[in-house]
Formats: sequence, C-alpha cells, structure tokens
Amino acid sequence: MALPLSRVIDRALDRVARAFRDVAGRGAPDAPFRPDLPDEDIPRLKARIDACLSGPGGETAMRARAADLGRAYLGLSAAGRARFLLTLARDYGLSAAAVDHAVARWSEAAADTAARVAAANGLRQALEPPAVRLLAQFVGLPQGVKFVVDLRGELLRLGRREPAVAALADGLRGVLATWFDVGFLDLARIDWNAPASLLEKLVAYEAVHAIRSWRDLKNRLDSDRRCFAFFHPRMPEEPLIFVEVALVDGMAGDVRRLLDPRAPTRDPATADTAIFYSISNCQDGLAGVSFGNFLIKRVAAELQAELPNLKIFATLSPMPGFRVWLDKAIAAESDGLLADAERESLRGYCTADDPSMTRTLLDRPGWHEDIALQAALRPVLTRLAARYLGRETRDGRALDRVAHFHLSNGARVERLNWLGDTSANGLEQSHGLMVNYLYKLDEVEANHEAYAGGAIAASAAVRKLAKG
Repeated sequence: MALPLSRVIDRALDRVARAFRDVAGRGAPDAPFRPDLPDEDIPRLKARIDACLSGPGGETAMRARAADLGRAYLGLSAAGRARFLLTLARDYGLSAAAVDHAVARWSEAAADTAARVAAANGLRQALEPPAVRLLAQFVGLPQGVKFVVDLRGELLRLGRREPAVAALADGLRGVLATWFDVGFLDLARIDWNAPASLLEKLVAYEAVHAIRSWRDLKNRLDSDRRCFAFFHPRMPEEPLIFVEVALVDGMAGDVRRLLDPRAPTRDPATADTAIFYSISNCQDGLAGVSFGNFLIKRVAAELQAELPNLKIFATLSPMPGFRVWLDKAIAAESDGLLADAERESLRGYCTADDPSMTRTLLDRPGWHEDIALQAALRPVLTRLAARYLGRETRDGRALDRVAHFHLSNGARVERLNWLGDTSANGLEQSHGLMVNYLYKLDEVEANHEAYAGGAIAASAAVRKLAKG
C-alpha cells in the first residue's frame, strides 16, 4: 500500500529544504541554531528575522536571507519549531502602539488629501504584522508557497493554546486567500495513469472513506469513476482538494455498494447520475481558505460537457456531527424525544422501567444487525436525523459541518439513507445514516441565497420527516 500521511509530509518537507538550501547557498550561511532553539539562540533568531525584514541589498540578497531562515526553521526539532513560531507571533505580531499611532495620523489628516492618502498607507502597513510581511517574502522562492502553507498548519495547531499564534495564523489566512484565489487554480482529472507519487497522496489525504488497497484505488479511478483536484501553479505536485465521483443510475444510498471493487464496471456514457461521494482537503495550512464550492460547480460543468446523459448531480455524504448531537439531545430529553408510537415500538426491547430506551438500544452491540430492532429504530433515527439536518442551527448555519458546506454551496437536503455506512466510522459518527445532498444546477444560486438568509433547502420528504 502507499505511504502513510506522515511520510508524504516528510517527503514534501525534504523537497522544500533542498530548494531553500540551493537558494541560500548563494550567500554566506549563518551558523545553525541548536535543534530545540534554547534561550541563548533567540537573539540570533531575532537578528536574522530583522535582517529579512529590513536588511541591505537587493531582491537576490533578500531571497537568500529568507531561504536561509526557512532552512534553519526546517532544521529544528518539533520543540524548536514551536519556539520559533512563538517568537515570531509574540515579537513580530500586530503592534497595538503602531496601529494607535497610525489611527491618530489618519484622524489628524482629515482636511488634507495628500496627508490623508499617506495616513491611509501608514494605517494599512500598521495593520499588517511584520511576521506576515516576512512570510510573504517566501512566495518568490522555489517551494516557498508550500513552506508557508505548511507553516500555517503548524501555527493553527500551536494556536489552540497560544492566542498570539492564533492571531498570526488568522492574519496569514488573508495572504493565502489572495495567493489561492480560485482564478489562479488549475482543475485536473486524476486517473490511474497519474504519477505514483500523486496516487500515494490521494491515499494519504483521503479523509472520508479510507482507501485500503491498490485495488480499491484502481476501482475509484476506473472508467465509470472520476477524480478531480485543484492544483496551484506554485505547488504542482500537491493537490489542494479533490473530489471522487461515481457515475451511476439513480441516487446511491449505500456506500458499501458504491465502493465495492468487485462490482462490474459500467459504460459511463449511459449513466444518468453523478454521485460526489468523497471530498478531501489536503493542506491543513489552507483551513479557512474556501475553494471547495468552486470545485463542485467546476466538476459538475466538466461532467455535463463530457457526459450529456447526466441529469442528476448529488452527494452521498456522512453526517459527522449527528451522533454527538443525538447524545446531547438524549441526555437533555431522554425519551421525551420519542413520539408515543415510537416509544411503544421500542418498549418490547427494554425493561419496563428503563428511563432512556433510545440510549439503551443504541448502546447494544450489533444492534444494526438485528433486523427486528432495526425496524423499530429506523423511524426514530431517520426522523431525528431529519430534524438535525433541517432544523438545528447555530448562528444561522447548520450544526453539521458537511451540511453547512453543501447548503452554503446551493445544494438541498434530498434524502436520508438508512444504514448507508455500517463501517466502524459510519456507526460512530451517525449510527450508520447517510444523506444525499442534491445539486440542481438551475437552483443552486437561489438555495445559496436562501441559506445565507437562514433558510435550509430540503426536499418535501425530509421536511415532512423533520416535522414529525
């Protein structure tokens, strides 16, 4: 099987380090830091950062200094990198004093147009932390964009405990959003003839349904399947996000059948439905930089042009937050969640004095393999899943992150699929339920606008279930 994600990341870092060594080698190298970056090395680190921000020389010298600093960062241990990033965030973050001064200059220049322009420029510069300006220098280096993306991934992880680091990660998001504007990205189809290194990355980055073998991967890239990814010109070997599509007849409801490598390959030209069954973000450092919505629309357009027989574009999606929400609802309401008929149908499987029949039955090992118990639980879980997807919101957005993604892209909640994913992960996330989101291409804009206003688009069947 292919390399695990950690090895894929290590290879990418090695490639970045080699590129930086070649650029930095054109200048005089600085003495290396010790791996854990002890206190004694911090003054030298700051001196090198200062030189990158305001050192002498032209663009060639600036790039050499930036490459040398990047190479030094990559040579540190995990603890040393954390100290590097803490120094960068705390000592080169947004300066409140500089912002206050720039605001005061702006206020004083109210009557003078030229002074107003100068003050606006000063305010703009004051609102850009020196650390962000430093990292923006890497865009001109070979592998520099990848370096900044990965570094932001580290910032996001460290920022869970350090507010200054979280602020730097957020500031860097604006730079990356500009670099990764969808207009700069290339959409490419990936098939079985792609380089092995790229196929390994598909396996490593797959975030929804794990690819378990080369046979499994080959099946997902067969003639009745499609895989598309966005790439950035400065990161041509690294997919940013990819989507896997199955070309079938009618809306799929069981992911096991969809992914069965033993299933016969069909003629894609006769399929009437494209099922988007897996969307995976590949770069942690691009969290918060949105281009997944453009991916689905671009892929739908590509498929429609290639296969005019396609009439339906839909997903087969997990509900990763359903079980957590249901556990909280059961804890708060117990069997108050149940209608009278539902309570009566479950009573025969529990003791008479059981305070929470729903919890008891869902905690029973193998409940999904008991046909009679399945039949009793199905109306309860599908109704509550419809309520979760169609009515439960926070701050105007769906609770489920996958639902929010598709609804904000203009899809509608179309159909719930009972035991559509009985893998360990599917049962853990959503008691095996899956959902189809339907992309009616002539309705996506209206659905998107409605969702922005707080309305969740859903089929009549799902709306009826949610009200039950």
